[in-house]
Amino acid sequence: MIVVCGEALIDMVPKEMKETSETVYLPCLGGSPFNTAVAAARQDVPVGFLGRLSTDFFGESLVNHLVQNGVMDRFIVRSGETTTLAFVKLEAGKEPRYVFYTEGAADRSLQPGDLPPSLPAEVRCIAFGSIAMTMEPVASTIEHFIKRESGRDNEALVISLDPNVRPFMIGDREKFVKRFESWLSWTNIAKISDADFDFIYPGLGREKSLRKILEHPGVQIAVTTLGPKGALALLKKDDASILRAEAPVVDLPVADTIGAGDTFHGAFLAWLERHNKMSRAGLASLTETELYDALFFANKAASLVCSRQGANPPTFAETEALKGSVK
Repeated sequence: MIVVCGEALIDMVPKEMKETSETVYLPCLGGSPFNTAVAAARQDVPVGFLGRLSTDFFGESLVNHLVQNGVMDRFIVRSGETTTLAFVKLEAGKEPRYVFYTEGAADRSLQPGDLPPSLPAEVRCIAFGSIAMTMEPVASTIEHFIKRESGRDNEALVISLDPNVRPFMIGDREKFVKRFESWLSWTNIAKISDADFDFIYPGLGREKSLRKILEHPGVQIAVTTLGPKGALALLKKDDASILRAEAPVVDLPVADTIGAGDTFHGAFLAWLERHNKMSRAGLASLTETELYDALFFANKAASLVCSRQGANPPTFAETEALKGSVK
């Protein structure tokens, strides 16, 4: 089982009314960890979501959507706080921009007492990151959880990090980078976009940034998404040698890029789970061909979600069936 922890919120997505040319906002279910959980579950692997969600009607919609897509809700705590709202601005050729309304929201309010005292043996991966790691008390709570679980005598457990950096949510860049690097000490897979690298290691460049990530002892795979150019991963083997793989995306019309990175992350983890590679030994044993296959599978899922409006990840059957030309 893959357990994804962090925020679940409502994306307020702009839509232009043809009749009046006015822009209205449509509420859509979202949040990077929420999207990642749904994306992984739609690839027919067991997934659970860990977080604090509201009992308001938005919270009901979020929980119902998770359950309807096969995501287990056993690690979800319900509370009376409101649901986070994220207003999205979409511009052609640019990354989506967000404004978050999080004060006093349920997902931000996750406390240590909300955490399960232990995880069932079938949990093989914990995924974390995104804006939850920029807000309190949820950031410190998830830190405590990840540190606790990575410290257990469990070589089968894999920790996967996607920082999904939103600079406007970060007041002190240097403090954030220091905290980010502390997370790497508990992380086995680091999925980081070029935009993340521009903020975390400005001017260092993609290759050097990836290798800097791999310098942390626990990190085995550093993978970065390259937008229309696909994805690149470096795998640190047990003998400290570096295996490299790069895979393209499939050439499909792009509706928008909402949820693309989340879908990639969920599908990449699902591929590892489906192929019995979701363990530290399993990651170390990956061949170049297997790493390519995992990247290409994740890229296909991301290509499909980009061909649709909003974060609507494909099913396993849709991902497997995609045979279009590559870029």
